[in-house]
Amino acid sequence: MLRHPMPYGELASEAVQRFASAADLDAARCTLEEREEYEPHLEDGLVVFAGVDYAAILAAAESQAQVIVWDGGNNDFPLVVPDLHLVLADALRPDQADTHHPGEAVARMADVLVIAKCDAALPAGVARLETRLAALNPRAVLVRAASPVRLADPDAVRGRRVLVVEDGPTLTHGGASFGAGYVAATAGGAAEIVDPRESAPEALRELFVRYPHIGPVLPAVGYDAAQVAALEATIAASSAEVVVSGTPVDLARRVQVPQPIVRVRYEYADAGEPTLGQVVDAFLARIASRLSHTPGKPPC
Repeated sequence: MLRHPMPYGELASEAVQRFASAADLDAARCTLEEREEYEPHLEDGLVVFAGVDYAAILAAAESQAQVIVWDGGNNDFPLVVPDLHLVLADALRPDQADTHHPGEAVARMADVLVIAKCDAALPAGVARLETRLAALNPRAVLVRAASPVRLADPDAVRGRRVLVVEDGPTLTHGGASFGAGYVAATAGGAAEIVDPRESAPEALRELFVRYPHIGPVLPAVGYDAAQVAALEATIAASSAEVVVSGTPVDLARRVQVPQPIVRVRYEYADAGEPTLGQVVDAFLARIASRLSHTPGKPPC
């Protein structure tokens, strides 16, 4: 797995980074935002390469893997030429297909456009996005997908006062007012969503002023130790009985708070045909056929 660059530290020491465990993230002093991007891949048993020198990063990955997946977080275009280019589109933002860079660029480049959150968006919004994407890139295959959310322990949330922690960038420069944590907490029967503004120290209150669109949820900001401490203090001082964590980070490893932390997972599910599996299987079949007819090349 190659990850879009996230150069938050000392660049000279981040030319090539390799992460295979949470201990590797600790050793590299990764920020919460970096952890949000890396941890889910590590939990799935993948090795993540990142850094700033992508010629050297690609060479390192090629020496250890037969298949390389580029994860272009922040809607970024790939820094390597992909054999199959999949791009995710948000059905909850049907009118933003061509309003932001580099999102528009990657939509035009895509081989496959996956319309996510079809289970949460209005059918009219899904159809509108599908029409815009087809106009932007008529050669791309369109795939509809659902994005179901799941509470790790629904009984711990039902009837309780809940503080929701969300993926940080989704709320701040991503422009969302809430995320998967809020969706899961309300659907799971939380008695009350506790507004983090009530217990936030000055540093975090300034964040809510800067991003007034944020709802009654807490962005998982943590670019330095002071921000992580402010995040921890906000949770600990709140009136919440339970914390619902919608950030991909294992929050319990990063903060020490008296409340139990219930994680939210959001997954991929097919929502029509062609399915993503069908598209990928067809691609692999073409690759295998091409390699079988190429002298000196082993079959896929």
